[in-house]
Amino acid sequence: MKLNSYSLNNYKTLPQAEKLSAELKEAIDVVGNVFPFKTNNYVVNELIDWDNVAEDPFFKLTFPQKDMLSKNNYSLMWNTLMGTNNKDIIKTTADKIRLQLNPHPAGQMDMNVPTINGNSISGMQHKYKETVLFFPSQGQTCHAYCTFCFRWPQFVGMEGLKFMNKESATLFEYVKANKEVTDILFTGGDPMIMKAKVFASYIEPFLQRRPDNLQSIRIGTKVLSYWPYKFISDDDADEYLNLFERIVKSGINLSIMAHFSHPRELDTEAAKIAIQKLRATGVQIRTQSPLLKNINNSPEIWSEMWRKQVNLNCIPYYMFIPRDTGAQDYFAVTLEDAWKIFREAYQNVSGICRTVRGPSMSCTPGKVQVLGISEINSTKYFVLRMLQGRNPNWAGRPFFAKYDPKAIWMDDLVPAFEEKFFFEDELKLMEEISLDKTA
Repeated sequence: MKLNSYSLNNYKTLPQAEKLSAELKEAIDVVGNVFPFKTNNYVVNELIDWDNVAEDPFFKLTFPQKDMLSKNNYSLMWNTLMGTNNKDIIKTTADKIRLQLNPHPAGQMDMNVPTINGNSISGMQHKYKETVLFFPSQGQTCHAYCTFCFRWPQFVGMEGLKFMNKESATLFEYVKANKEVTDILFTGGDPMIMKAKVFASYIEPFLQRRPDNLQSIRIGTKVLSYWPYKFISDDDADEYLNLFERIVKSGINLSIMAHFSHPRELDTEAAKIAIQKLRATGVQIRTQSPLLKNINNSPEIWSEMWRKQVNLNCIPYYMFIPRDTGAQDYFAVTLEDAWKIFREAYQNVSGICRTVRGPSMSCTPGKVQVLGISEINSTKYFVLRMLQGRNPNWAGRPFFAKYDPKAIWMDDLVPAFEEKFFFEDELKLMEEISLDKTA
């Protein structure tokens, strides 16, 4: 199958577009001028149920929806589009809205930026000591864009909001020089948008002169959901599989961090074949997704998804809370509901599925897990745990927050028994040091 992409410019040429109401088309046109929009023929033909399009999870995952913008911002964008065809004016309005939507949360633009020889490195992030994130410049797009994506600023053309790096030598030297680094995570965008030869150019230095500290290479991707033919019939499918096999045989663990947001993504024949081919190379496949209102906010969906993943030899890894960026309000569930959904789904699978962790918030201090709600002296409290922290000593530490039934993110919580959370003073110092470096 050949990949065909559809965007704001040509989605109305789809044969299925006749099933879209005028209201849905208007929403796509308005919201699609603010958030990135791209889908493809695999998503359109094999995932979306066009007989129930308005409620279909994959339509909502890839096509912009009206409620992804506030009423005021929707009206502002609609009025602009009705009043002018001037692309500069339209972009100015869109950028004004985008800047209200916390385009780079959790310290990505300052606290996570590494340095080498005193110079900041663009296109890399180093938040946790063991893991470096690398954004290859050729991988800063996707086969289709997720409407929940917290990296949406990568794709909207706003100056200064894009991470990317095309220097494989920089990555190699940084990993070699920083002995605490054991893992490289290739991210984007989607690294699997790249041709095998391009991706190999980043990998070859590590195969030829592997630093003693490097143990794992991870690839963050939704390719198995949105274009599994990458490993089946694309012209470089075998080249990719051979490269992966070489990585594994070199002694480096290779993990595909696969994003599956709904069990139906695992049902197509193409997805099953692609997973089989990857597993045959020795690659691990670990799975993760946000918990998304309007998409997968039921325990039945999650337990079904974990079971299907395990049956296909994938490892359930994370349930995330949607990050505080972009269309957060459209997708967010309360922390209480997130915990209840996770718990019920967890209770209805066997132990082999219980490798999954969550619900987890990837926020400024680190990955914070909601362990549950506890009642102490007739008062409710959130029980939390730091799964990963900017300071490694924070990892694994439990702590408490006051119960708030409306809370959807870490910033909504306040400490239960102390004036500050245990990490706050040190985090503030880290933020100040980062600001001094970028000043």
